[in-house]
Amino acid sequence: MSIAEFLLPEIEQEAAATRRLLERVPEDQLSWKPHEKSMPLSRLATHLAELPTWGVNALKLDELDIMPPGGPPFVPTMLDSVSEIVELFDTNLAQMVDTIRATKEDAFSEPWTLKAGGRDIFTQSRLSVIRMNLNHIIHHRGQLTVFLRLLDVPLPGTYGPSADDTMGFD
Repeated sequence: MSIAEFLLPEIEQEAAATRRLLERVPEDQLSWKPHEKSMPLSRLATHLAELPTWGVNALKLDELDIMPPGGPPFVPTMLDSVSEIVELFDTNLAQMVDTIRATKEDAFSEPWTLKAGGRDIFTQSRLSVIRMNLNHIIHHRGQLTVFLRLLDVPLPGTYGPSADDTMGFD
């Protein structure tokens, strides 16, 4: 089994769960945040939609500097509607899946570096970065479930039924 064949079923399963959750974000609560230090709901949901691009970057670039010296820093996308957020997620996920499928087997073991201001944050294999990216998506999806629970939004099941989505198991 190739690395892509190993990765893609898990990525697609996690993506389906993430998409179901993004679809539940209430349009009228996009500016809400649970705490002064928290990001607004729209930014968290949009961040989830952006994250598959990090997988693309890990496979197409040798490094990424999020604050390049002499260049513009990374600017997060800000979207104003749930449909735009879901569309962005779908687009970025499709690019990630296509990039993984097109990546040669030996390229997954090559190093990739994340930088900030010209300084290395870390260097890991491209495969490790893809796994970290998937973990990052799962982490923020969990954060989004807390935001939505606090807003009393019924949650879909992720790895089985949720308290709101019994899937017929009453």
